[in-house]
Amino acid sequence: MNLAQLFLVGFDGCSLDSSHWLTTALQQNPPGGVILFDRNVDGSIQNFSSSAGLKRLTAQLHELAAAPLLIAVDQEGGRVRRLKERDGFPAFPTAEELGRCGPERCAESAAAMAQLLAEHGINFNLAPVVDLNLNPASPIIARYGRSFSSSPSCAAACCRAFIEAHRQHGVACCLKHFPGHGSAKGDTHLGFVDITEDWQEIELEPYRLLIRDGLADAVMTAHVVVHRGLEPMGLPASLSPAVTALLRGQLGFTGLIITDDLQMKAVTERYGYGEAVRLAVLAGADMLIVGGNLSRSPTALAEGAAAVQELLDQGLITEERIKASLARTAALQNTKLKGEGT
Repeated sequence: MNLAQLFLVGFDGCSLDSSHWLTTALQQNPPGGVILFDRNVDGSIQNFSSSAGLKRLTAQLHELAAAPLLIAVDQEGGRVRRLKERDGFPAFPTAEELGRCGPERCAESAAAMAQLLAEHGINFNLAPVVDLNLNPASPIIARYGRSFSSSPSCAAACCRAFIEAHRQHGVACCLKHFPGHGSAKGDTHLGFVDITEDWQEIELEPYRLLIRDGLADAVMTAHVVVHRGLEPMGLPASLSPAVTALLRGQLGFTGLIITDDLQMKAVTERYGYGEAVRLAVLAGADMLIVGGNLSRSPTALAEGAAAVQELLDQGLITEERIKASLARTAALQNTKLKGEGT
């Protein structure tokens, strides 16, 4: 049982030589996937700065991996995208702009985006944003035009078009940020965000619609805290068994649950890395993002796997539970998505 498969990890480097920690990991105990960034937070190049460079890197990653590998990016469009114009990639409109135009325009933009990703060896887009545009002052959703609409039906229709276009090109998608980030007044990249007084149950509706229609390849849980009726322990949603139970039970989602980046300050300001990994797994997450963009650590994958092994050794979690998560990851890794969007 390869516990590294529970992780989607980031790394430094535009190529991998024999001394790189990820080269060894990919050949011996490969992670479930990798997440790519164009630049580090300090502006230096993290993984690529050109189309040719990205193609070389993803080809190398697929070649080195001893198992099927998810290669992920955040490519929403607008301000949130890793393939940028400065590096020779085309521009894409924001979700907000597409939402005003409707699903047909969204499908056209998403098809071009998905084709671009597939041509560059990327098979997992951490998009679309399902959050509703409920707080026009939101510093991380509304500010960047990341929401399609304040209407659940409109948001779901645009997300459907986005996902179906990606599936036509063999690229999986991830709905985010469950149970809803659009009403939040804070940014979980920067610290603790309690949305108890802001969150509305209507934020679940687009998730419900997309899950019902079989359009959820994966769902990303947010680091927001929602006490009212959802999370009595005050845990971030990404670390909350109650939020997972809502997603699995009330909404009926049976696919891959993936956390937002565990290196974001909403988590790191309150929990050590090992503790965050343990809480996320105990909460029911199937895959954990450790982006390596906000904090660099070549040992994070090994440390994370060790934290999960500790849960097993202590009898706090069963092998059957971990195997279920690994099976969900394997199902997404091996799904031939092309042509399934219609």
